[in-house]
Amino acid sequence: MDDHPEPSTLRVFVALAPPDDAKAELARALQPAYAMYPRLRWNRIEDWHITLAFLGELPSTAVPLLRSVLAGRAASHPALRLGLRGGGHFDERLLWSGIDGDLEGLHLLAADVRELVRSCGIEFSDRPLRPHLTLARSRRDDPTSVPQAVAGLIGFVGRPWLAERLHLVGSNIGRGPGPIRYRDIESWRFGAVVRGGGDSAPAES
Repeated sequence: MDDHPEPSTLRVFVALAPPDDAKAELARALQPAYAMYPRLRWNRIEDWHITLAFLGELPSTAVPLLRSVLAGRAASHPALRLGLRGGGHFDERLLWSGIDGDLEGLHLLAADVRELVRSCGIEFSDRPLRPHLTLARSRRDDPTSVPQAVAGLIGFVGRPWLAERLHLVGSNIGRGPGPIRYRDIESWRFGAVVRGGGDSAPAES
């Protein structure tokens, strides 16, 4: 008997993920902030991702359709050359690292993914893409830690890396107490031709 049946709905998003060595490089730069701001809710390194389309709560029956169409679309897209650079915050509550590299390709990919999801009849909140990697969230009674932590990221410039896979991700938001946890539902390799060998300005906050 299955003690952990699949839920009837899933909180789902489509994302890219930095490779392990790029995440480790940023984690080393964050060591002082981890010690100075222990009250922040720091995301696990294995959960770091760049969201392309947040689809929200979906019936689990939508997942097979998304798997099919996203697999085909990933195969037709080139890998993107990206990097992590600097940092900032949203509303003094969410700490992030900026994204550098082929931002034009990143925006084109996100628009393509969102259009594909809509063509499947799936409705979601189509917010403007602001490329970033979420690192931590503050508690309601701690309005200063996130803005102060940004200072430690201002000079950070990570090495370039290739985003080689498209990820369909599920989370446990709203499924009880405890930190947010993410899991790959599935991921697919992009086409072999690499886009974006040059530099681009980092994402704005």
